[in-house]
Amino acid sequence: MRICIIAEGSYPYVTGGVSSWIHSLITNMPEHEFVIFCIGAQSRQQGQFKYTLPPNVVQVQEIFLDAYLEETGESGHRYRMNAEQKAALLSLLSGDLRTDWPGIFDLLRSSKFRSAADFLMSKDYFDVLVELAQDKYAQIPFTELFWTVRSMILPLFLALRHDIPEADVYHSVSTGYAGMIGSLAKHLYGRPFLLTEHGIYSREREEEIIKSDWVKGYFKDLWIEYFYQLSGCTYAHADEVITLFTRNKEIEIELGCDPEKIRIIPNGVSIEDYAEIARTEPAEDGRLRIGAIVRVVPIKDIKTMIQAFALVKRELSQAELYIMGPQEEDEEYYHECLQLVDSLGVTDVIFTGEVQIKTYLGRMDLLLLSSISEGMPLAVLEGMASARACITTDVGSCRELLLADDGFGPAGAVVPVMHYDLLASAMVRLGRSRSLRETMGRNALNRAGTLYTREQFIHGYRDLYASYEEVRAWPASALN
Repeated sequence: MRICIIAEGSYPYVTGGVSSWIHSLITNMPEHEFVIFCIGAQSRQQGQFKYTLPPNVVQVQEIFLDAYLEETGESGHRYRMNAEQKAALLSLLSGDLRTDWPGIFDLLRSSKFRSAADFLMSKDYFDVLVELAQDKYAQIPFTELFWTVRSMILPLFLALRHDIPEADVYHSVSTGYAGMIGSLAKHLYGRPFLLTEHGIYSREREEEIIKSDWVKGYFKDLWIEYFYQLSGCTYAHADEVITLFTRNKEIEIELGCDPEKIRIIPNGVSIEDYAEIARTEPAEDGRLRIGAIVRVVPIKDIKTMIQAFALVKRELSQAELYIMGPQEEDEEYYHECLQLVDSLGVTDVIFTGEVQIKTYLGRMDLLLLSSISEGMPLAVLEGMASARACITTDVGSCRELLLADDGFGPAGAVVPVMHYDLLASAMVRLGRSRSLRETMGRNALNRAGTLYTREQFIHGYRDLYASYEEVRAWPASALN
C-alpha cells in the first residue's frame, strides 16, 4: 500500500514530538510505501531534513507557506463566477462553518486563472469582498480588510493549487493546511483520508492569535474563525479521526467532528530503548539536575519554566536546569529567553541545543514540561520509560499519563498552565525528596511499560491501514 503522510511544520524539518512520531511510524512499517507531503513555513527549509529518510519513503513533495510573498498577480480580470461559486467564496471569507468546500476546491483549482494572486486581484473577488465588508466590517477601513483577508487566505489558495501525488491512503497528522490537503486529495481522487490529531490545531492557533500583536484586535475573530473552518473541513472529509486520549476526543466532538469517526490510538515509546537509562541512578553529588526535552518555541512556554526555576534556586541553590532541544526554529524567542535569564540573574540554566537526549537522561533527577498546549508528549513518555518523575502543566494527556487512577500510582506532578509559582513549588517538593522521585519514577516505568509501548502504537496503525486494503483492492477485483 502507498500511504501519503501530510505534515505541516514538522517532519522532516524539525525533530521531536510529531516528527519523531512520523519517523517511528514509517520506520516500523517497511511493508508499506510512504509519500511525504511536507508543508514548511519558509522556503529556506527546502531540502534541510533533520532525519535520514527510511528506504520505504518513495517520494517527498515540499511546499512552503511563505511562497505567497513572491506571488504577483494582474488586477482587473473578470472570471464570470456563477452564483454558487460566489456564495462558496463568501462563506469562506465570512467564517461560515457551512462552507461549500467542494465548490471552493473546484474554484481554486480552476484553469481560468494563471495564479492564486491573479484571482485575488480580480473584479470577481473584489465584489465578494465588498459584500463581506458591507455585511460585517462596515466600520473598518476597506484597505485594512483587503490586505488582512489576502494575507490570511493566499497561503491556503497557493497550497490547494499544488499537485497532490496519488496514493492509496492519505494520512494527515493535523488539521490546518495539512488537513486541507488531505481533504482536497479525498475530493480529487476519492481515496480514504485519515486524520491523526495530536494537539487540537484550531485551539492552538486561537491561543497564538489572542496573544499576538501582528493581528489587530478587530481582525482576531476573523483569523480564529478561519482556522476553525479549516478544522471543520478536515473533520467532514476524513474517513476516520484518530486521537491520542479521551479529552481530545471530547474536544473534537465539541468542535463538530462526528463521534462515530473517532478512535483512540495512544502514542507509544520503546521501553527497551530506555532500559539502561531506567537502571541508571543519577549521581549523588549534591546537585539537582532538572531536564526539559523541548523545542525552544513560544508554545512550550520556556519563559514560565525559567521564571519558575528562578524561584527554585532560592530554595535549592544546587539545582541546575538543562533545556535540551533545538533553538533555531524561533531565534527571536530564544534570545528573549536568554534575556530573561540575564534579567532575573538566575544561574545554572543550560541551553544545550539539539543533543542526543539519551546521553543526558540518565543524569537527570527529574523532568519538566511547561507547555501551554500538547497532545500526548513524547518527552513525557521518554521520561517515563527512563523511570524519571515528571512535572508538567495540565495540558493534553499529561494528567492521564502521570496521575491516572489505574493502580500504578502517581508518576509526577501536574500544575496549571503559566503558574510559575506552582511549577516551582512542585520542583522544590520533588527536588527535596529522592525517595519520592524514585517511587514516582518506578510508577512511571510500570505505567508506560503496560499501557504506552511502541508495539501497541504500531499495532494500532498497522490494523488501521490494513482495514483499507480492501478499499484499495476493490476496483481491481471489480474489473476482473
